[in-house]
Amino acid sequence: MSKPRFPQDPAFKLLRVGDVEAFHKNIADRDVVDFSSSDLRGTDFRSVDLRKVILRDAYLRDADLRGCDLRHLDLEGVSIQGAKISGVYFPDNVTAAEIRLSRRHGTRIRALRE
Repeated sequence: MSKPRFPQDPAFKLLRVGDVEAFHKNIADRDVVDFSSSDLRGTDFRSVDLRKVILRDAYLRDADLRGCDLRHLDLEGVSIQGAKISGVYFPDNVTAAEIRLSRRHGTRIRALRE
């Protein structure tokens, strides 16, 4: 497993400190926000619009994902150990077993190939 990164992106820093309004303003003119392989431990995603965000291989330990719609995201390699996932929509290519293993043991999610 590669070491999680801490991007020098202002949007990353705003998300990490929980300033969701400023985060959304910061990414408004962007097509994509690349947080792949990023350390997003403990981040509260409940009010975050994730449509532009790339989370592949991200480290989401203890993150609050309650109510998030992740169906459009590539979650390959994401780790969600201890994350709050009540009401989360996961992509169809991620099995319940993968979610359970990642949440309990911190394994990286393996998405099914279509």
